[in-house]
Amino acid sequence: MSAVYQNFIDGQFVDQKHSEEIEVLNPATHQPVGSVPESTDDEVDAAIAAARAAQRSWAKLPAIQRAGHLRAISAKLRQHVDRLARLITSEQGKTLELAKVEVNFTADYIDYMAEWGRRIEGEVITSDRANETIFLLRKPLGVVAGILPWNFPFFLVARKMAPALITGNTIVIKPSEETPMNAFEFAKLVAETDLPKGVFNLVSGKGASVGARLSGSKDVNMVSFTGSVAVGSQIMKAASQNLTRVNLELGGKAPAIVLADANLDLAAKAIWDSRITNTGQLCNCAERIYVQASVADALTEKIAAHMKGTRYGDPLAESTLHMGPLINRQGLMKVDELVRGALAQGAELVTGGRIADREKGYHYEPTVLANCGHGMNIMHQEVFGPVVPIQKVDSLEEAIRYANDSEYGLTSSIFTSNLNHAMQACNELEFGETYVNREHFEAMQGFHAGRRKSGIGGADGKHGLYEHLETQVVYMNHA
Repeated sequence: MSAVYQNFIDGQFVDQKHSEEIEVLNPATHQPVGSVPESTDDEVDAAIAAARAAQRSWAKLPAIQRAGHLRAISAKLRQHVDRLARLITSEQGKTLELAKVEVNFTADYIDYMAEWGRRIEGEVITSDRANETIFLLRKPLGVVAGILPWNFPFFLVARKMAPALITGNTIVIKPSEETPMNAFEFAKLVAETDLPKGVFNLVSGKGASVGARLSGSKDVNMVSFTGSVAVGSQIMKAASQNLTRVNLELGGKAPAIVLADANLDLAAKAIWDSRITNTGQLCNCAERIYVQASVADALTEKIAAHMKGTRYGDPLAESTLHMGPLINRQGLMKVDELVRGALAQGAELVTGGRIADREKGYHYEPTVLANCGHGMNIMHQEVFGPVVPIQKVDSLEEAIRYANDSEYGLTSSIFTSNLNHAMQACNELEFGETYVNREHFEAMQGFHAGRRKSGIGGADGKHGLYEHLETQVVYMNHA
């Protein structure tokens, strides 16, 4: 029997019948696993109002006490790792192992942000006047709206919530309509703690209705969104009515540069890891490969061997899988369209290249495309699937030129044994992150931020934390 959920507003689950429910499907079996509300405007407004009413008293708590509330939530998560992981897998399709990593990493992330309870700092600035001291204070914004994607849905609850709460803000979360159930289970565990009511609120629904209502509200002080460029642009437009601050992590088309002096085994394994983790449905994973011509065939062969050995299927049925299905039929058809387009433009199919012959599940064969050209759509449009397009280059300079010729600017990587080459790439690549001789995956203490259409602002670490604070300068005359 599938689960039915209710919105979490002002510390309680709201028992209200809705004219429309959103059915959640398992992408591996196509079977329903639950339903969530399509929230009304009144419910969204009530969640915002609850967050607004709770914010002032929450901000007055010493940050170290707010940290205690966060740690209580993370402790609850750790008690239910297996159950939460199975739920995430059932509605999102990632492997059970990866889902367990997501739950544990989410708890670690909350604890990490709680550690900032004693580390938020202001400044003392020298004045031009005698007997005056200038203080720069950091204060919470107010109410944050967190609008989530479907690819790492559980972790993104914490990525939006934890920095907002530790800095004295309150929050309203809207999960993706594709994967909302895990967020409701998160809310159930929050309800078991003594977090003051109204500090954390959760409403579900479609982006065009609930997301737009949150983004356009005059009582929301920041909209934090992770998702597509198209939706991010709509959020910016809605938020602009009230000049509401936005924090946007959008798409990516990450280049991976492999030079002739690289460890090809390391590069092939790292690129494979990046492409099949979460079935390639990450904005930061390696999306296009630029390899020096002298080692292109060898690298292609090594990557193809990894891709051919990739095990995939129903992630709840097997524990040894490398990847599960794509999120939905729309995502599956987009991947197939890009692959077929590349082949029509002259790419060479090395392995894969078609929708998998499976009775159920949105599976695409792990695919390698060689001899790609920079003019091909697959080298510019986000694939979001287990596909590796490879292009030959003559030099590092050529690779960097192609890499930077993109509307995205989130992550990048280089594989080389030459420190000078690595430093040249770090200096000249125009991306928010560059990985050297490793897979694409950020650390919670870093700063995950993009350029160009990959977003505005960023998340994680000190700099992500301070995105949730604004400054107030005080001129103190003490004559």
